[in-house]
Amino acid sequence: MSESARDTVLAPLDARMADLESFYEDLHRHPELGFQETRTAAEAARRLTSYGYEVTTGIGRTGVVGVLRNGPGPVVLLRADMDALPVTERSGLPYASAVPGVMHACGHDVHVTCLAGAADLLAAGRDHWSGTLVVLFQPAEEVGDGARAMIEDGLFGAAAAGSGGAAEGLGGAADGSGGGAGGKGRVPTPDVVLAQHVAPLGAGLISYAPGACMAASDSLKITFHGTGGHGSRPETAVDPIVMAAAFVQRLQSVVAREVAPKDRAVITVGSFQAGDAPNVIPDQAVVQLSVRTFDEDVRGRVLAAIDRIAKAEAAASDASREPKTEVLNTFPVTRNDDRTLERVNAAFTDHFGAQRLFGYEPAAGSEDAGLLATAAGAPLYYWWLGGWEPGEFRAAMASGRLAQDIPSNHSPHFTPVKQPTLTMGVQALTVAALSHLEPGGR
Repeated sequence: MSESARDTVLAPLDARMADLESFYEDLHRHPELGFQETRTAAEAARRLTSYGYEVTTGIGRTGVVGVLRNGPGPVVLLRADMDALPVTERSGLPYASAVPGVMHACGHDVHVTCLAGAADLLAAGRDHWSGTLVVLFQPAEEVGDGARAMIEDGLFGAAAAGSGGAAEGLGGAADGSGGGAGGKGRVPTPDVVLAQHVAPLGAGLISYAPGACMAASDSLKITFHGTGGHGSRPETAVDPIVMAAAFVQRLQSVVAREVAPKDRAVITVGSFQAGDAPNVIPDQAVVQLSVRTFDEDVRGRVLAAIDRIAKAEAAASDASREPKTEVLNTFPVTRNDDRTLERVNAAFTDHFGAQRLFGYEPAAGSEDAGLLATAAGAPLYYWWLGGWEPGEFRAAMASGRLAQDIPSNHSPHFTPVKQPTLTMGVQALTVAALSHLEPGGR
Protein backbone atom coordinates (compact mmCIF):
# COMPACT_ATOMS: atom_id res chain seq x y z
CA MET A 1 0.00 0.00 0.00
CA SER A 2 1.24 3.47 -0.82
CA GLU A 3 2.26 5.82 1.95
CA SER A 4 -0.41 8.32 0.94
CA ALA A 5 -3.20 5.71 1.09
CA ARG A 6 -2.03 4.51 4.48
CA ASP A 7 -1.87 8.07 5.80
CA THR A 8 -5.39 8.65 4.51
CA VAL A 9 -6.66 5.63 6.46
CA LEU A 10 -4.88 6.85 9.60
CA ALA A 11 -5.88 10.50 9.22
CA PRO A 12 -9.17 10.39 11.25
CA LEU A 13 -7.37 9.08 14.36
CA ASP A 14 -6.72 12.48 15.92
CA ALA A 15 -10.42 13.32 15.81
CA ARG A 16 -11.34 9.98 17.38
CA MET A 17 -8.71 9.97 20.13
CA ALA A 18 -10.76 11.79 22.78
CA ASP A 19 -13.43 9.10 22.52
CA LEU A 20 -10.81 6.33 22.64
CA GLU A 21 -9.16 7.80 25.73
CA SER A 22 -12.54 7.99 27.44
CA PHE A 23 -13.21 4.38 26.42
CA TYR A 24 -9.85 3.33 27.85
CA GLU A 25 -10.53 5.04 31.18
CA ASP A 26 -13.93 3.37 31.37
CA LEU A 27 -12.42 -0.06 30.70
CA HIS A 28 -9.74 0.52 33.31
CA ARG A 29 -12.33 1.60 35.85
CA HIS A 30 -14.50 -1.49 35.22
CA PRO A 31 -12.19 -4.52 34.86
CA GLU A 32 -13.65 -8.02 34.47
CA LEU A 33 -12.03 -11.39 35.12
CA GLY A 34 -11.76 -14.16 32.55
CA PHE A 35 -15.08 -15.38 31.09
CA GLN A 36 -16.83 -12.57 32.99
CA GLU A 37 -16.10 -9.85 30.42
CA THR A 38 -19.77 -9.20 29.62
CA ARG A 39 -19.63 -5.41 29.94
CA THR A 40 -16.41 -5.15 27.90
CA ALA A 41 -17.72 -7.56 25.26
CA ALA A 42 -21.00 -5.67 24.93
CA GLU A 43 -19.22 -2.38 24.30
CA ALA A 44 -16.83 -3.99 21.80
CA ALA A 45 -19.81 -5.48 19.95
CA ARG A 46 -21.67 -2.17 19.99
CA ARG A 47 -18.72 -0.35 18.51
CA LEU A 48 -18.07 -2.96 15.82
CA THR A 49 -21.73 -2.89 14.80
CA SER A 50 -21.62 0.89 14.49
CA TYR A 51 -18.54 0.61 12.27
CA GLY A 52 -20.36 -1.74 9.86
CA TYR A 53 -18.95 -5.14 10.85
CA GLU A 54 -20.87 -8.42 10.91
CA VAL A 55 -20.75 -9.12 14.64
CA THR A 56 -20.98 -12.43 16.48
CA THR A 57 -21.01 -12.53 20.27
CA GLY A 58 -20.76 -15.31 22.82
CA ILE A 59 -18.04 -17.30 21.05
CA GLY A 60 -16.17 -19.22 23.72
CA ARG A 61 -18.65 -17.81 26.26
CA THR A 62 -17.78 -14.09 26.10
CA GLY A 63 -15.70 -13.69 22.93
CA VAL A 64 -16.68 -11.17 20.25
CA VAL A 65 -15.75 -11.21 16.57
CA GLY A 66 -16.43 -8.67 13.85
CA VAL A 67 -16.02 -9.43 10.14
CA LEU A 68 -15.67 -6.79 7.44
CA ARG A 69 -15.79 -8.24 3.92
CA ASN A 70 -14.36 -5.75 1.47
CA GLY A 71 -13.79 -7.49 -1.84
CA PRO A 72 -11.18 -10.04 -2.94
CA GLY A 73 -7.96 -10.44 -1.04
CA PRO A 74 -6.46 -12.05 2.05
CA VAL A 75 -8.19 -12.58 5.38
CA VAL A 76 -6.40 -10.70 8.17
CA LEU A 77 -7.20 -11.34 11.84
CA LEU A 78 -6.43 -8.73 14.51
CA ARG A 79 -6.75 -9.95 18.10
CA ALA A 80 -7.03 -8.33 21.54
CA ASP A 81 -7.60 -9.98 24.92
CA MET A 82 -10.16 -8.51 27.32
CA ASP A 83 -9.73 -10.01 30.80
CA ALA A 84 -8.31 -8.42 33.94
CA LEU A 85 -6.49 -9.90 36.95
CA PRO A 86 -7.37 -10.55 40.60
CA VAL A 87 -5.09 -7.69 41.71
CA THR A 88 -5.91 -4.74 43.97
CA GLU A 89 -4.91 -1.53 42.18
CA ARG A 90 -2.55 0.88 43.96
CA SER A 91 -2.00 3.44 41.21
CA GLY A 92 -3.94 6.34 42.70
CA LEU A 93 -5.23 7.27 39.24
CA PRO A 94 -8.53 9.18 39.03
CA TYR A 95 -9.83 6.36 36.82
CA ALA A 96 -8.45 3.52 38.99
CA SER A 97 -10.40 0.27 39.22
CA ALA A 98 -13.75 0.58 40.93
CA VAL A 99 -13.99 -3.20 41.33
CA PRO A 100 -12.51 -4.44 44.63
CA GLY A 101 -9.66 -6.88 44.11
CA VAL A 102 -9.75 -6.71 40.30
CA MET A 103 -7.50 -4.63 38.05
CA HIS A 104 -6.33 -4.34 34.46
CA ALA A 105 -2.80 -5.00 35.70
CA CYS A 106 -1.68 -6.49 32.38
CA GLY A 107 -2.90 -3.77 30.03
CA HIS A 108 -5.69 -5.64 28.28
CA ASP A 109 -7.74 -2.44 28.48
CA VAL A 110 -5.07 -0.90 26.23
CA HIS A 111 -5.41 -3.84 23.83
CA VAL A 112 -9.20 -3.55 23.60
CA THR A 113 -9.06 0.21 23.07
CA CYS A 114 -6.41 0.01 20.37
CA LEU A 115 -8.22 -2.74 18.50
CA ALA A 116 -11.48 -0.79 18.60
CA GLY A 117 -9.64 2.24 17.21
CA ALA A 118 -7.99 0.23 14.43
CA ALA A 119 -11.29 -1.44 13.52
CA ASP A 120 -12.87 1.99 13.20
CA LEU A 121 -10.09 3.41 11.00
CA LEU A 122 -9.97 0.38 8.72
CA ALA A 123 -13.74 0.39 8.26
CA ALA A 124 -13.82 4.11 7.54
CA GLY A 125 -10.91 3.73 5.11
CA ARG A 126 -12.20 0.67 3.26
CA ASP A 127 -11.97 2.47 -0.10
CA HIS A 128 -8.19 2.10 0.19
CA TRP A 129 -7.87 -1.66 0.77
CA SER A 130 -9.36 -4.94 -0.37
CA GLY A 131 -9.78 -8.24 1.45
CA THR A 132 -11.51 -9.41 4.63
CA LEU A 133 -10.79 -8.14 8.11
CA VAL A 134 -11.56 -10.24 11.19
CA VAL A 135 -11.44 -8.34 14.49
CA LEU A 136 -11.39 -10.63 17.54
CA PHE A 137 -11.88 -9.70 21.19
CA GLN A 138 -10.81 -12.72 23.23
CA PRO A 139 -11.75 -13.66 26.81
CA ALA A 140 -9.70 -15.37 29.51
CA GLU A 141 -6.16 -15.04 28.24
CA GLU A 142 -4.76 -14.88 31.75
CA VAL A 143 -5.89 -18.41 32.57
CA GLY A 144 -4.92 -19.79 29.16
CA ASP A 145 -8.44 -20.90 28.22
CA GLY A 146 -9.88 -18.07 26.11
CA ALA A 147 -8.41 -18.77 22.69
CA ARG A 148 -8.99 -22.49 23.13
CA ALA A 149 -12.62 -21.89 24.12
CA MET A 150 -13.27 -19.80 21.01
CA ILE A 151 -11.62 -22.40 18.78
CA GLU A 152 -13.58 -25.24 20.34
CA ASP A 153 -16.77 -23.20 19.88
CA GLY A 154 -16.31 -23.43 16.12
CA LEU A 155 -14.45 -20.18 15.47
CA PHE A 156 -12.78 -21.57 12.33
CA GLY A 157 -14.88 -24.72 12.02
CA ALA A 158 -14.29 -28.04 13.75
CA ALA A 159 -11.69 -27.57 16.49
CA ALA A 160 -8.16 -28.07 15.23
CA ALA A 161 -6.37 -31.20 16.38
CA GLY A 162 -3.56 -29.08 17.77
CA SER A 163 -5.55 -26.43 19.58
CA GLY A 164 -3.33 -26.89 22.60
CA GLY A 165 -5.41 -28.85 25.08
CA ALA A 166 -4.05 -29.44 28.55
CA ALA A 167 -1.42 -32.10 28.92
CA GLU A 168 -2.55 -35.51 30.12
CA GLY A 169 0.49 -35.90 32.32
CA LEU A 170 3.90 -34.47 33.09
CA GLY A 171 6.34 -34.76 30.23
CA GLY A 172 3.46 -35.02 27.76
CA ALA A 173 2.38 -31.40 27.46
CA ALA A 174 0.61 -30.46 24.26
CA ASP A 175 2.70 -28.27 21.99
CA GLY A 176 -0.14 -26.56 20.17
CA SER A 177 0.92 -28.02 16.83
CA GLY A 178 -1.46 -29.56 14.37
CA GLY A 179 -3.45 -28.96 11.25
CA GLY A 180 -6.07 -26.32 10.59
CA ALA A 181 -9.74 -26.68 11.33
CA GLY A 182 -12.18 -28.44 9.10
CA GLY A 183 -15.75 -27.49 8.28
CA LYS A 184 -17.40 -24.11 8.00
CA GLY A 185 -16.35 -21.75 10.76
CA ARG A 186 -18.17 -18.91 12.44
CA VAL A 187 -15.69 -16.51 10.83
CA PRO A 188 -13.48 -16.79 7.72
CA THR A 189 -10.23 -18.63 8.40
CA PRO A 190 -7.45 -16.03 8.44
CA ASP A 191 -4.33 -16.02 6.29
CA VAL A 192 -2.41 -14.20 9.03
CA VAL A 193 -2.91 -13.48 12.76
CA LEU A 194 -1.59 -10.21 14.21
CA ALA A 195 -1.54 -9.13 17.86
CA GLN A 196 0.28 -6.84 20.27
CA HIS A 197 0.83 -6.54 24.02
CA VAL A 198 1.57 -3.40 26.02
CA ALA A 199 4.78 -3.70 28.03
CA PRO A 200 6.87 -1.76 30.58
CA LEU A 201 8.90 -0.17 27.78
CA GLY A 202 9.00 3.47 26.78
CA ALA A 203 5.74 4.58 25.18
CA GLY A 204 6.25 5.26 21.50
CA LEU A 205 8.45 2.17 21.01
CA ILE A 206 7.75 -1.22 19.45
CA SER A 207 9.88 -4.24 20.27
CA TYR A 208 9.90 -7.73 18.80
CA ALA A 209 11.64 -11.10 18.98
CA PRO A 210 12.00 -13.43 15.98
CA GLY A 211 11.01 -17.05 16.42
CA ALA A 212 10.05 -18.10 19.94
CA CYS A 213 9.03 -14.76 21.44
CA MET A 214 7.20 -16.00 24.55
CA ALA A 215 7.61 -19.10 26.66
CA ALA A 216 5.51 -22.19 26.98
CA SER A 217 3.90 -22.34 30.41
CA ASP A 218 2.63 -25.24 32.50
CA SER A 219 0.92 -24.56 35.82
CA LEU A 220 0.80 -27.62 38.07
CA LYS A 221 -0.85 -28.55 41.35
CA ILE A 222 0.86 -31.40 43.20
CA THR A 223 -0.77 -32.96 46.26
CA PHE A 224 1.51 -34.94 48.60
CA HIS A 225 -0.27 -37.54 50.71
CA GLY A 226 0.94 -38.37 54.21
CA THR A 227 -0.53 -39.78 57.39
CA GLY A 228 -1.79 -37.23 59.90
CA GLY A 229 -1.11 -37.35 63.61
CA HIS A 230 -0.34 -35.49 66.80
CA GLY A 231 2.63 -33.16 66.72
CA SER A 232 3.97 -34.74 69.91
CA ARG A 233 4.14 -38.19 68.30
CA PRO A 234 5.66 -37.68 64.84
CA GLU A 235 6.77 -41.33 64.72
CA THR A 236 3.12 -42.33 64.20
CA ALA A 237 2.70 -40.08 61.16
CA VAL A 238 4.11 -39.57 57.68
CA ASP A 239 4.67 -35.84 57.45
CA PRO A 240 3.63 -34.40 54.06
CA ILE A 241 5.08 -30.99 54.97
CA VAL A 242 8.58 -32.42 55.21
CA MET A 243 7.94 -34.35 52.00
CA ALA A 244 6.72 -31.30 50.08
CA ALA A 245 9.40 -29.02 51.53
CA ALA A 246 12.12 -31.41 50.38
CA PHE A 247 10.47 -31.46 46.95
CA VAL A 248 10.53 -27.65 46.73
CA GLN A 249 14.19 -27.55 47.73
CA ARG A 250 15.17 -30.26 45.25
CA LEU A 251 13.31 -28.48 42.43
CA GLN A 252 15.98 -25.78 42.51
CA SER A 253 18.45 -28.27 41.06
CA VAL A 254 16.42 -28.99 37.91
CA VAL A 255 17.32 -25.81 36.03
CA ALA A 256 20.77 -25.60 37.62
CA ARG A 257 21.77 -29.22 36.92
CA GLU A 258 19.44 -30.71 34.29
CA VAL A 259 19.05 -27.86 31.79
CA ALA A 260 21.99 -26.88 29.60
CA PRO A 261 23.29 -23.31 30.02
CA LYS A 262 22.35 -22.55 26.38
CA ASP A 263 18.71 -23.38 27.08
CA ARG A 264 16.21 -21.40 29.15
CA ALA A 265 13.81 -22.63 31.80
CA VAL A 266 12.15 -21.20 34.89
CA ILE A 267 10.47 -23.10 37.74
CA THR A 268 8.57 -21.03 40.30
CA VAL A 269 6.69 -22.37 43.32
CA GLY A 270 3.93 -19.87 43.96
CA SER A 271 1.82 -21.65 46.56
CA PHE A 272 2.51 -24.06 49.46
CA GLN A 273 -0.48 -25.02 51.61
CA ALA A 274 -0.59 -27.51 54.46
CA GLY A 275 -2.14 -27.86 57.87
CA ASP A 276 -4.30 -25.69 60.12
CA ALA A 277 -2.84 -26.05 63.61
CA PRO A 278 0.67 -25.88 65.12
CA ASN A 279 0.40 -29.20 66.94
CA VAL A 280 -1.18 -31.31 64.20
CA ILE A 281 0.64 -33.11 61.39
CA PRO A 282 -1.73 -32.88 58.41
CA ASP A 283 -2.42 -35.69 56.00
CA GLN A 284 -1.60 -33.71 52.87
CA ALA A 285 0.40 -30.77 51.51
CA VAL A 286 -0.36 -28.99 48.25
CA VAL A 287 2.24 -27.26 46.11
CA GLN A 288 1.41 -25.14 43.05
CA LEU A 289 4.11 -24.22 40.59
CA SER A 290 4.75 -22.68 37.20
CA VAL A 291 7.17 -23.95 34.54
CA ARG A 292 8.40 -21.77 31.66
CA THR A 293 10.37 -23.13 28.69
CA PHE A 294 11.10 -22.17 25.08
CA ASP A 295 11.82 -25.58 23.56
CA GLU A 296 9.59 -28.66 23.50
CA ASP A 297 12.42 -31.06 24.32
CA VAL A 298 13.47 -28.95 27.31
CA ARG A 299 9.84 -28.65 28.35
CA GLY A 300 9.35 -32.40 28.33
CA ARG A 301 12.56 -33.06 30.29
CA VAL A 302 11.74 -30.45 32.94
CA LEU A 303 8.21 -31.75 33.44
CA ALA A 304 9.52 -35.31 33.65
CA ALA A 305 12.08 -34.23 36.27
CA ILE A 306 9.37 -32.60 38.38
CA ASP A 307 7.32 -35.77 38.22
CA ARG A 308 10.36 -37.92 39.12
CA ILE A 309 11.36 -35.76 42.10
CA ALA A 310 7.82 -35.60 43.50
CA LYS A 311 7.49 -39.38 43.42
CA ALA A 312 11.00 -39.88 44.81
CA GLU A 313 10.39 -37.62 47.81
CA ALA A 314 7.14 -39.44 48.55
CA ALA A 315 8.97 -42.75 48.38
CA ALA A 316 11.78 -41.42 50.59
CA SER A 317 9.18 -40.47 53.22
CA ASP A 318 7.55 -43.92 52.95
CA ALA A 319 4.25 -42.38 51.86
CA SER A 320 1.53 -44.93 51.16
CA ARG A 321 0.39 -43.07 48.04
CA GLU A 322 2.17 -41.35 45.18
CA PRO A 323 1.61 -37.61 44.78
CA LYS A 324 -1.29 -36.52 42.61
CA THR A 325 -0.40 -34.05 39.85
CA GLU A 326 -2.99 -31.87 38.13
CA VAL A 327 -2.31 -29.61 35.13
CA LEU A 328 -4.10 -26.33 35.90
CA ASN A 329 -3.37 -24.66 32.58
CA THR A 330 -0.91 -24.85 29.74
CA PHE A 331 0.26 -22.41 27.06
CA PRO A 332 2.34 -23.37 24.03
CA VAL A 333 5.43 -21.44 22.96
CA THR A 334 4.40 -18.25 21.13
CA ARG A 335 6.37 -18.35 17.90
CA ASN A 336 6.63 -15.51 15.39
CA ASP A 337 6.73 -16.31 11.70
CA ASP A 338 9.91 -14.86 10.18
CA ARG A 339 8.41 -13.68 6.87
CA THR A 340 5.40 -12.08 8.55
CA LEU A 341 7.63 -10.34 11.07
CA GLU A 342 9.82 -8.94 8.30
CA ARG A 343 6.84 -7.76 6.27
CA VAL A 344 5.11 -5.99 9.15
CA ASN A 345 8.35 -4.55 10.50
CA ALA A 346 9.10 -3.06 7.10
CA ALA A 347 5.73 -1.29 7.25
CA PHE A 348 6.40 -0.20 10.85
CA THR A 349 9.79 1.19 9.89
CA ASP A 350 8.31 3.02 6.93
CA HIS A 351 5.62 4.62 9.08
CA PHE A 352 7.23 5.12 12.50
CA GLY A 353 10.91 5.28 11.58
CA ALA A 354 13.63 2.77 12.42
CA GLN A 355 14.42 4.49 15.73
CA ARG A 356 11.04 3.40 17.16
CA LEU A 357 11.59 -0.31 16.49
CA PHE A 358 14.06 -2.64 18.17
CA GLY A 359 14.68 -6.32 18.79
CA TYR A 360 14.23 -7.68 22.29
CA GLU A 361 14.94 -10.86 24.23
CA PRO A 362 12.13 -13.47 24.24
CA ALA A 363 9.84 -12.98 27.23
CA ALA A 364 9.41 -15.69 29.88
CA GLY A 365 5.73 -14.77 30.10
CA SER A 366 3.19 -16.79 28.13
CA GLU A 367 0.32 -16.17 25.73
CA ASP A 368 -2.44 -18.10 23.99
CA ALA A 369 -2.68 -15.98 20.80
CA GLY A 370 -0.58 -18.59 19.04
CA LEU A 371 -3.39 -21.11 19.41
CA LEU A 372 -5.53 -18.98 17.08
CA ALA A 373 -2.82 -19.04 14.42
CA THR A 374 -2.20 -22.76 14.84
CA ALA A 375 -5.91 -23.59 14.59
CA ALA A 376 -6.15 -21.52 11.40
CA GLY A 377 -2.91 -22.89 9.95
CA ALA A 378 -1.79 -19.26 9.63
CA PRO A 379 1.43 -17.40 10.48
CA LEU A 380 1.57 -15.23 13.59
CA TYR A 381 3.29 -11.95 14.40
CA TYR A 382 3.08 -10.79 18.01
CA TRP A 383 4.92 -7.62 19.07
CA TRP A 384 5.40 -5.51 22.21
CA LEU A 385 3.97 -2.00 22.49
CA GLY A 386 5.74 0.40 24.85
CA GLY A 387 3.43 1.86 27.49
CA TRP A 388 5.52 3.57 30.16
CA GLU A 389 6.20 7.29 30.48
CA PRO A 390 9.18 7.81 28.12
CA GLY A 391 11.22 10.08 30.40
CA GLU A 392 10.90 7.73 33.37
CA PHE A 393 11.82 4.77 31.18
CA ARG A 394 14.92 6.49 29.80
CA ALA A 395 16.04 7.53 33.30
CA ALA A 396 15.57 4.00 34.67
CA MET A 397 17.46 2.51 31.74
CA ALA A 398 20.34 5.00 32.11
CA SER A 399 20.67 4.17 35.82
CA GLY A 400 20.39 0.42 35.31
CA ARG A 401 17.23 0.29 37.44
CA LEU A 402 14.56 -0.86 34.99
CA ALA A 403 13.56 -3.81 37.16
CA GLN A 404 13.36 -1.66 40.30
CA ASP A 405 11.79 1.55 38.97
CA ILE A 406 9.41 0.46 36.19
CA PRO A 407 6.48 -1.71 37.34
CA SER A 408 5.99 -4.85 35.32
CA ASN A 409 2.81 -6.39 33.99
CA HIS A 410 0.69 -7.85 36.82
CA SER A 411 1.97 -5.25 39.29
CA PRO A 412 -0.71 -3.24 41.18
CA HIS A 413 1.17 -0.17 39.89
CA PHE A 414 1.22 -1.19 36.19
CA THR A 415 -0.71 1.65 34.55
CA PRO A 416 0.42 2.56 31.02
CA VAL A 417 0.30 6.24 30.09
CA LYS A 418 -2.53 7.06 27.74
CA GLN A 419 -0.30 8.90 25.29
CA PRO A 420 1.50 8.13 23.14
CA THR A 421 0.56 4.52 23.99
CA LEU A 422 -2.97 4.54 22.57
CA THR A 423 -2.07 6.47 19.43
CA MET A 424 0.90 4.19 18.76
CA GLY A 425 -1.15 1.05 19.44
CA VAL A 426 -3.99 2.00 17.11
CA GLN A 427 -1.54 2.95 14.37
CA ALA A 428 0.47 -0.26 14.81
CA LEU A 429 -2.53 -2.54 14.39
CA THR A 430 -3.79 -0.53 11.44
CA VAL A 431 -0.41 -0.43 9.68
CA ALA A 432 0.13 -4.15 10.31
CA ALA A 433 -3.27 -5.02 8.81
CA LEU A 434 -2.70 -2.80 5.78
CA SER A 435 0.67 -4.49 5.17
CA HIS A 436 -1.25 -7.67 4.30
CA LEU A 437 -4.51 -6.38 2.80
CA GLU A 438 -4.56 -5.65 -0.92
CA PRO A 439 -4.39 -1.99 -2.00
CA GLY A 440 -7.51 -0.42 -3.47
CA GLY A 441 -11.13 -0.75 -2.36
CA ARG A 442 -14.37 -2.39 -3.37
